[in-house]
Amino acid sequence: MRHEASYLKDILRAAEKLEAITAASSEATFISDEVLPAAVLHHLTVIGEAINRLSPALRERHPEVPWRQIVSVRHRIVHAYFDLDLQIVWTAAADEIPRLREQIARILAHEFPESG
Repeated sequence: MRHEASYLKDILRAAEKLEAITAASSEATFISDEVLPAAVLHHLTVIGEAINRLSPALRERHPEVPWRQIVSVRHRIVHAYFDLDLQIVWTAAADEIPRLREQIARILAHEFPESG
């Protein structure tokens, strides 16, 4: 069984990849591209799945993170894929992921300082 620190690190890695994608692209390019949305959706799904595997106790200790909303995004990506609005996906990736990455980095350092 994986340790919660591993899931937090998965979230960090996916967030870092999302930040790299959004930094190297524009919303217009993202929307018109065939590959970028798939990559962004994949990393958002990884984040949601990793959050789903965190214990309720850990999530309760950190109410500053919108855990439920993020998992809801994952469910929407997986179950309502054809109804996604790519402008909303772009905004979430570009505007919300940097804050999430910072929050997760703080949680990882606080909860699992030995994990580096």
